[in-house]
Amino acid sequence: MTELAVVSLHSSPLLQPGVGDSGGMNVYVRELAGSLAQAGVETTVFVRRWASDLPTEVAVEPGFRVVHLDAGPPDLAKEDLPGVVGEFTESLLDHLRHRPVDLVHANYWLSGLAGHRVKHALNLPLVSTFHTLARVKAETGDLEPERRVDAEVEVIGCSDVILANSLEESTQLRRLYRADPSRITVVPPGVDHAFFAPGDQGGARRALGLDLTAPTLLFVGRIQPLKGLDLAVGALAQLHERGHTSARLVVVGGPSGAEGPAEARRVRALAEKLGVAGHIDWREPQPHHLLSSWYRAADVVVVPSRSESFGLVALEAAACGVPVVAAAVGGLRTLVVHGLTGMLVADRDPGAYADVIDRLLADRRLAGELGANAATRARTYTWSVAAARLRRIYHDLARKAPVTCAA
Repeated sequence: MTELAVVSLHSSPLLQPGVGDSGGMNVYVRELAGSLAQAGVETTVFVRRWASDLPTEVAVEPGFRVVHLDAGPPDLAKEDLPGVVGEFTESLLDHLRHRPVDLVHANYWLSGLAGHRVKHALNLPLVSTFHTLARVKAETGDLEPERRVDAEVEVIGCSDVILANSLEESTQLRRLYRADPSRITVVPPGVDHAFFAPGDQGGARRALGLDLTAPTLLFVGRIQPLKGLDLAVGALAQLHERGHTSARLVVVGGPSGAEGPAEARRVRALAEKLGVAGHIDWREPQPHHLLSSWYRAADVVVVPSRSESFGLVALEAAACGVPVVAAAVGGLRTLVVHGLTGMLVADRDPGAYADVIDRLLADRRLAGELGANAATRARTYTWSVAAARLRRIYHDLARKAPVTCAA
């Protein structure tokens, strides 16, 4: 049986997505680890201890456990985490020397730094998933510290396999980081179809206490500039100007990161200025499995991110049979087939989003067709398929000598 160490320094699979810095990566690590365990890969996820009362080890399910490692104060801000990577890595190495594994799978650049050191200290193969890339974010104005860019270059150059969530991310890795194409493998995330499946819109709205007749837009995610919530608010205002005066926007999520609180205040002020504050329902982050009801309650799910390596919200909405209007960026361009399963918007302009949403609200037949097509296509994305592919990758890597670092 393959023994796998999954490194997820800053993002615990035990945390609820949408709270603080928790998001799609939490879902990715949790669902993938569970599916890998079911596929026969003994999986331990290593996370920095983020609360003082956390047990050292949590058995999530057979073959899947979470280990909390001490590295700096538990309440350390995400921006300060680079300073404790060394301490985290030493704790990780100490653990792995007592309980050896066959290989390491690092998630995000901070974990990649730890995984890189572990690779050389223990002569283990390294698999890396970045989830977001600094140079991709820079292209849309979201600048990251140079130390992150340097770290990503270092980890990419020494990873035995670099997992891309989409073909677009694979292209970005080659174009912006000169990653070796032979080491890049595209393995899309999945979705839990036991929870995320089409259902009755009226029943979902009644259960959630939402208006049964109002055209309803839905935004799910962390509130931070990268996610583009202001575009959804601006589109709502445009829809009101065009006669959809009862249209509402439901926002499920909370502020995230250093810029999150300020962004939440800015977007609320924008809603007041545009005269739609009374038509926005602000909801706290929800347990992940309950998001399906929110998706089903919506007429349209809006995903206006500046960049996305994949776009898990878009996939979950699609699985629920709801048309998605998304930014034409990153993995969203692969996930959403324009005019068939949803709509892509190239311009970062509220009016462009309003044009597409207006069309879907006016043409319910088109919206229904898009939602049905989306649900059909979403069924091809499963965590079990992702886990099966990774199991084969791990099996092959565990029997090879690790690659040497790129010069």
